[in-house]
Amino acid sequence: MSRPTAQVAPLAVPPQSALPPAVVPFTQFVLKVHSRCDLACDHCYVYEHADTSWRGKPRAASARVLGQAAERIAEHARAHRLPAVHVVLHGGEPLLAGPAALRRAAEELRAALPADCALDLRIHTNGVRLDRAYCELFAELGIRVGISLDGDRAANDRHRRYADGRSSHGQVLAAVELLRTPEYRELYAGLLCTVDVENDPVAVYDALVALDPPRIDFLLPHATWDTPPKRPPGAGPTPYADWLQAVHDRWTAHGRPVPVRLFDSVHRTLRGRSSLTESLGLDPADLVVVETDGTLEQADSLKTAYDGAPATGFDLFAHSLDQVARHPAMVQRQSGLAGLSAECRACPVVRSCGGGLYAHRYRAGRDFDNPSVFCGDLMKLITNIGEREAAAGAAVGRPEEPGLPGLDLELTESQFDELAAGHGGAETVGLLVEAQLRLTKQLSAALAAEEPAAWAVLGQLDGTAPAAVDAVLRHPYARAWAVRRLRGADGGLGGAPGEGPGGLAESAGAAAVRAGVECELLLPVRAGAVRLPTLGVALVGGAGSARLAVTAAGFTVTGDNSSVVTVRWGEPSGPAWQPVRQVALLGGGGWTVALEDTDPARDEYQQAVADRLDGEELLGWQGALRETWELIRRDLPGAAPGLRAGLGVITPLRPGPAGREVSAAARQAFGAVGIARPATAPTLALLLTHEFNHVKLGALLDRYDLFDRADARRYHAPWRPDPRPIEGLLQGTYAHLAVTEYWAARVRAYDGLPGAAADRARRELATWYGHSWDAVDTLLGSGALTELGERFTLGMRGALETGPASQGARKGGRVSW
Repeated sequence: MSRPTAQVAPLAVPPQSALPPAVVPFTQFVLKVHSRCDLACDHCYVYEHADTSWRGKPRAASARVLGQAAERIAEHARAHRLPAVHVVLHGGEPLLAGPAALRRAAEELRAALPADCALDLRIHTNGVRLDRAYCELFAELGIRVGISLDGDRAANDRHRRYADGRSSHGQVLAAVELLRTPEYRELYAGLLCTVDVENDPVAVYDALVALDPPRIDFLLPHATWDTPPKRPPGAGPTPYADWLQAVHDRWTAHGRPVPVRLFDSVHRTLRGRSSLTESLGLDPADLVVVETDGTLEQADSLKTAYDGAPATGFDLFAHSLDQVARHPAMVQRQSGLAGLSAECRACPVVRSCGGGLYAHRYRAGRDFDNPSVFCGDLMKLITNIGEREAAAGAAVGRPEEPGLPGLDLELTESQFDELAAGHGGAETVGLLVEAQLRLTKQLSAALAAEEPAAWAVLGQLDGTAPAAVDAVLRHPYARAWAVRRLRGADGGLGGAPGEGPGGLAESAGAAAVRAGVECELLLPVRAGAVRLPTLGVALVGGAGSARLAVTAAGFTVTGDNSSVVTVRWGEPSGPAWQPVRQVALLGGGGWTVALEDTDPARDEYQQAVADRLDGEELLGWQGALRETWELIRRDLPGAAPGLRAGLGVITPLRPGPAGREVSAAARQAFGAVGIARPATAPTLALLLTHEFNHVKLGALLDRYDLFDRADARRYHAPWRPDPRPIEGLLQGTYAHLAVTEYWAARVRAYDGLPGAAADRARRELATWYGHSWDAVDTLLGSGALTELGERFTLGMRGALETGPASQGARKGGRVSW
């Protein structure tokens, strides 16, 4: 039986029940390539806990299983329009599968996935077999490596030994040291440590941090109410909270030098944001496991509950991943607060704790309808962290800004300083992304009275498919349209307020398509096209309105002139459907960027936007971006993580006269830049990093007062003939930090080489360093900066003093070559 259809605008708004629950798509896949291990860790949930299914599994996944896994994941990605999927090659010990099988798994996945879906591919290993040959393979295939390590030798040897009792610590350290070399550093994904309260927490933490990991993950040992975790005599009622609190205190005292997923998740959930781990928070589970025989299972942690606990009864060859997602046990883990026990729902920290890891709630007779067996520990840890954060005032002061009520951008002082120095890592820029999404939702809500039916559908979808709504409203031009509309303009799309369906209807339609929720919506036809933000435009011709009909298989747009555009996922579409093209870039965790040449709201720049790219132009952009991303990761590594986290859209612009480079950022379009494709990849790298600094600073200025907004004076900017307002000077100075860093990288690239290119690089670096230094001096002497603005500008000065440009001899604040 088909699902009921919700008809919306100009028909009656459907009741809440008219929109059926959407499948929560999987985005994380654990692909078991080998089911045995070369260590005999006594805390391993696969071999040492309740589940014994490993005994009947093939030792290695066959080529048939790997191929079918890739096809099913790709099918799922197409059906749900996933921008990215995350796959972990796992075991057992996955390196036992051998290089040929690992190559096959990676190549099958990359070949099967649609071009607009990025692949984040990782492998998690005990490390004892990791060598240079494997690292070369992983570098070629874009596979990042996570290592299991429980701390110093004494801590690691407590559990992670060979079957004959030998220590594995030396081999694991050798593997980590290999990943730390410049040659393979970008492969290094992080360290995973299982907590044992008999180990010294500070010694464990110090040993892990000494290995310079990009991330640390602390896991509570898997346990249930039937097989509770060990609690040593005299350790008190909450030894795990006490152990983790000691680590947290050490981490905080050292300035939080490395992301720690457990602690970061506590901080995020206490502020109402999403968790980074399934063991905390109320976010729906979106992970499925593919075993070596092709069976599809729930999370491996369930192996600690009872024999067969992770099983679903489904397999790759007979069932789709959507069928697995509808399995009652999967649905239970996706139901948020409603899926928790009564005790949990009444708990004051439930939105942070989320009931703990699902497996840790098990008790025979009540199954998973219990709090976590670590309930007391989680309560104490979360409460202590929350109280200490409040007492310490760890966040930079957040002044209220008129017109932005309730916007909550909490940057730690180190994150603020990180941005001031010109960069900002993935987590820091991710906070800007989330704050901008909240702002766009507020701006959209202010327009709800203009389109009440569309707003009602968006609200319903936000309850049943929030990821789809967020993906649409994160689009840079969603905010641009809303700001224009609120200012009394037409939003850049044509039409006048109150005349019918508009931008909110288009956003609702795009979200419904992304979620696969069956419904009908009336959308405007603008210049012969129907706009679905983030997806593309349907060329129906004419004017007036068109009806969008969405099904799980695709959608149909029917114009008033009876023209019909039909799109079915996984099938070729005709020329009347112009999709947004995505470019998936490999390496450094991957980066997927949209070439937005369809959205009429993209005309946000003081430059002419390009028309739809033809095939040759598209290939040119794809090649240029791939070469540029490789260059940025190699030569501008400090810029790469933030760029990947915050820049999702490039709008092609028309070329300037006589080959002049053209690029722009728009104050109301966070996450996008406009660029006319230059002749070389290095120049594209310069334009991207320069404009993205404008984007980041715009997001900061949405929340923080860095200067006196009443200051009407104009200031000299060394790079322009006309004086600039204080905001313009601040923006230009920050953007030119990226220019200075770029030319410093070019100087390094030409180090010791003669020729015009090397000479130019040295001249440009000297020029831009001097310009930036002068501009910083002007800002600091203006008297117009707030206390926070002065701190930001001093951060820019610090970057000039200690950054790449400072390698030259300075005289009077200038570089002399």
